[in-house]
Amino acid sequence: MPAMLASMSTASDMLASYLAAESAILRGQKYRWGDRELTRADLAMVQAGRREWERKAAAESRGGGRASVSLANLSGMPMAPEGGEGDCPWRGR
Repeated sequence: MPAMLASMSTASDMLASYLAAESAILRGQKYRWGDRELTRADLAMVQAGRREWERKAAAESRGGGRASVSLANLSGMPMAPEGGEGDCPWRGR
């Protein structure tokens, strides 16, 4: 099975598990997940996990299974022109 299909299945399966757990907890029931028993006190953790797997499943269904990376310049200094150092005012000439 291709890796993308395997991961799509994994994300979808994980999302389904989190939805089942959330539903059971909201109905006032306990939910057993492996060796752990989840209760109403675990609802926030289950909802956070569900939101994470919703994002992953949505990204995979769009074909964007690979994470993208962006860099932010938080220094307040201007960035060097793409492809080189150029005229960087904060560097000695």
